Amino acid sequence: MKIVVAYSGGLDTSVLLLWLKEKYNAEIIAYCADVGQGEELDGLEEKALSTGASKCYIGDLREEFAADYIYPMFQANALYEGRYLLGTSIARPCISKGMVDVALKEGADAIAHGATGKGNDQVRFELSVAALAPDIQMIAPWRDDEFRTQFPGRSEMIAYCEEHGIDVTASKKKPYSMDRNLLHISFEAGALEDTWYDATGEADRDMYVLSVSPEEAPDTPEYVEFLFEKGDIVGLKCEGLNAIITELGDFTVQGEKEGYTLLSPYGVMRVLNFLGGKHGIGRVDIVENRFVGMKSRGVYETPGGTIMLAAHRDLETLTVDREAQYIRDSLITKYAQLVYNGFWFAPEREAIQALVTETQKTVSGEVRLKLYKGNCMQAGRKSPLSLYSEDVATMEGGAEDAYNQNDATGFIALNALRLKASARQGE
Repeated sequence: MKIVVAYSGGLDTSVLLLWLKEKYNAEIIAYCADVGQGEELDGLEEKALSTGASKCYIGDLREEFAADYIYPMFQANALYEGRYLLGTSIARPCISKGMVDVALKEGADAIAHGATGKGNDQVRFELSVAALAPDIQMIAPWRDDEFRTQFPGRSEMIAYCEEHGIDVTASKKKPYSMDRNLLHISFEAGALEDTWYDATGEADRDMYVLSVSPEEAPDTPEYVEFLFEKGDIVGLKCEGLNAIITELGDFTVQGEKEGYTLLSPYGVMRVLNFLGGKHGIGRVDIVENRFVGMKSRGVYETPGGTIMLAAHRDLETLTVDREAQYIRDSLITKYAQLVYNGFWFAPEREAIQALVTETQKTVSGEVRLKLYKGNCMQAGRKSPLSLYSEDVATMEGGAEDAYNQNDATGFIALNALRLKASARQGE
């Protein structure tokens, strides 16, 4: 038997790797996806092989994650329950696809993951694999009574690793459960399980990774300009941008256009995360409804995504037809649920995405935002495809040919007809 295991090198997945090898007498192939989590991946392959894996793949999915998952989702303006930008949710199908690609290449019989039986991730991983490779078996050790009996707690895992010579010296218990990728970082469990606990206090100042608090953000606002093409940010313009790109150092400039620095989706996200974090943008503390039925509290940092959503929505007000936007928006609550629940590869999500893509054909132009102490303030938008007409909208005289106010009389009369009929119905 051959099993591909989702592997991070931490305590849990190190235990999983060896336990699966022993239980199934299987060849284990470790897989780690780089989706911009910023973790040090050096030495991971060596550790996986020394733990018992026959091979270790490290998939660089950063550009793919940004271009094929984050960008399409933000074209839809997706928010789960009105607040959550779906940072963890959208990474799971990307990681799953990477694992499936390796599993098919290696002729693996099964894919295993370390998600618990209480969370959403088990559903997301397994539904994604079901859609991409329906004949591959899924193994979830945390839903195995034998595994939970053998490892009721962290101390048993550490003892198991010590017994088998697995280095876990760096595996220290954190006060929170964290998940990080290019779009966000999430914090759950620990003190956060008390919904009245204030996570904005001084005691948790060091918990945050991607952003400063709004109180600690600069006292001077910063302007950023965005160049959009068909719903996607393709270029940025702000003071000191070249220095930011040099400091980040893991992507290259794609060119220049009309004064904008052109960047790949990954590059855009990296810069916006930097700017948003600097200005304390994108922190949210919510209690959400998990797909498995329980409520869960999470604290999220999504600095770049928060900025991108604000810019995208602003340009749409200028370039998207009213009724087309209303139809699109009426489906986005469902779209966000599909992403959250793990149905990224489902036909209904793809159908909604096709409609979203159609609405984005005219979302090209420029947006200017002012970033200041946790806020993204709209400071201008323009587009060659703008539906806005100053002659029509002006409150000044001199443009009567563009809009005849007398026409409103009949418009109101026709719309009032059914209301009057309803009012007289009981007479």
